[in-house]
Amino acid sequence: MSIQQIHTLDELHQYVEQPGKKLLFKHSTTCPISAKANEEFQAYVQDSGTPAAVVHVIEDRPVSNQIAEDFGIKHESPQIFLLEGSEVRWNTSHWKITQSAIKEAVNQ
Repeated sequence: MSIQQIHTLDELHQYVEQPGKKLLFKHSTTCPISAKANEEFQAYVQDSGTPAAVVHVIEDRPVSNQIAEDFGIKHESPQIFLLEGSEVRWNTSHWKITQSAIKEAVNQ
């Protein structure tokens, strides 16, 4: 399954409004912690059928800021959200973003 990269607020809103469970990952392309989290995220998505999207926080800062505002969750990077419909069911950041943590959250 491919990971959608979100560049615009329209793309963000379309993605969030899709029904069902999906992952949204905020990735900093300059951060080594984010690089490791991104590997874990990519590995999970490849093995699962869970829809997933990524926002590059530096390149697409307005989208990244909108996520913090829409969900009322302080911006961190890297950061991952499990959405069900447009509701945040789970989120975590930094070293806590692992394949097993994502899998556990999705399967709850």
